[in-house]
Amino acid sequence: MLIYILKRFLWMILTVWIIITLTFFLMHAIPGDPLDTGDAGSSDAASANLAAYYNLDQPLPVQYVTYLKNVATFDFGPSMTSRSRDVNDMIESGFPASLQLGIASLIFSVLSGVVLGVFAALRHNKMIDYMTMVFAVIGISIPNFIQSMLFINYIAVHVDFFPIARWGTYRHVILPALALASGPMAIIARLTRSNMLEVLTQDYIRTAKAKGLTSVQIVVKHALRNALLPVVTIMGALTASVLTGSFVIERIFSIPGIGQYFVNSISNRDYPMIMATTVIYSTILVVMMFIVDILYGFIDPRIKLHSKED
Repeated sequence: MLIYILKRFLWMILTVWIIITLTFFLMHAIPGDPLDTGDAGSSDAASANLAAYYNLDQPLPVQYVTYLKNVATFDFGPSMTSRSRDVNDMIESGFPASLQLGIASLIFSVLSGVVLGVFAALRHNKMIDYMTMVFAVIGISIPNFIQSMLFINYIAVHVDFFPIARWGTYRHVILPALALASGPMAIIARLTRSNMLEVLTQDYIRTAKAKGLTSVQIVVKHALRNALLPVVTIMGALTASVLTGSFVIERIFSIPGIGQYFVNSISNRDYPMIMATTVIYSTILVVMMFIVDILYGFIDPRIKLHSKED
């Protein structure tokens, strides 16, 4: 198992390096001068000073090496639009809100999706099963930004308990977290239901029933663990969905998170902020994929056997 973890860790480091490299060179391949403000009165000396300030006066390979060193020390440099602030300061101010929204969405989607999927499987072809499937289709079909607008127009406007355009308490998290989690929750519910239906027909489930175990014991100790294997597998992809969807959700609900800075940085061509956000979110996704691989190895003994054979 240790060799398996080490291999995955090395692949994670390699993947992060590739992402950083691609981000750097793709941003530098974009046509135009990122320092061009459109001010015809700016002098060549001022432009040269700005280029030196942002380390753009060096050859591209030198810039790349410098950028790698800075990223390794979590130094993303100054912002091109808010020159009085570093990108690190902007990320530190926005990351807590984005983290709260992301964690709340993941927890809600996983717990609700698993519970709905289990109940739907246990009540197969009953009302709760049909309702769960209808809910899953709606959650997958309607984009989260449409759901956000519906939540704002039909819930937040009429219910004071769900304030919008503010942040600071758990009440501010509920609606955006629901909008962000609805799609992943629907996917998890459908996947859990289908896997539970398959697991409940296995011989070891019939053996557990013959031993006199209660339905709760059978589900918790025997069925649920095997039914959750595919759910664990897709957690990396669902995390990516939550991370990318949070940009739009933060914009709609006016959440002071990284998504706000990222959207503004694209409009203002703030390359350091764009690169920093891309690297950070990609790294979070890669780390989540690494954690999922490790969890899968602990849940599924066959992974351990394969690692020993390797």
